[in-house]
Amino acid sequence: MSKIYVVSLGPGGKEQMTCRAVKALEACDVITGYNVYIDLIKDDFPDKKFIKNGMRKEVDRCKATLDEALKGQTVAIVSSGDAGVYGMAGIMHEVAAGHPEVEIEVIPGITAACSGAAILGAPLICDFCLISLSDLLTPWEKIEKRLDCAARGDFCIAIYNPRSHKRADYLQKACDIVLRHQDGDVPAGIVHNIGRDGECCEVTTLKELRDHTEGVDMFSTVFIGNSQSKVINGKIVTPRGYHL
Repeated sequence: MSKIYVVSLGPGGKEQMTCRAVKALEACDVITGYNVYIDLIKDDFPDKKFIKNGMRKEVDRCKATLDEALKGQTVAIVSSGDAGVYGMAGIMHEVAAGHPEVEIEVIPGITAACSGAAILGAPLICDFCLISLSDLLTPWEKIEKRLDCAARGDFCIAIYNPRSHKRADYLQKACDIVLRHQDGDVPAGIVHNIGRDGECCEVTTLKELRDHTEGVDMFSTVFIGNSQSKVINGKIVTPRGYHL
């Protein structure tokens, strides 16, 4: 049976992958993926055939992966973070729906919410939501509703795709929605380039985040605490409720 691995790379670099992910990449003949992600790993797997393409080519990437698998190759399509969280796992299953003879195995990894939270301290220790501000595939009206519901429910929030040149004010608008239900002094954090060169973080507040979004880009992950979150020795911590 032909096989496709959907491999989660984690934040970036071989040391950020799980052992299972490394073994899957070692076992395959072909590795496909987005240019940036292939460049992160190609030197670690020099004997593999690589097929890569650019942004917004996810369907083409999955079709190329399926084509290679139908030739009898073992193929891995790579995805940053966790492939099942805003990654390639879903679309790969959809593209291969007509080929039940092709086995698909998803290899989980560390999504930016988890790796970024570890850098900031422990902001997501309780119930939390992951919300992407990209309206490329999801209407902004639906994103607004999700933000409002998350803030109303006092969830901690991890925000993916917070700001781009075309969406320069989206993070500010998201903060305005959360501020309907949360105080401006709720702790917030930004982590840039998680697991890659230039990794750094900032601890701030929801109000300050709303007023100073210029340094945030598509390589940033934003965290907004809940009403119980606090800063301890420079780290954001959301208490789980233990009696100390």
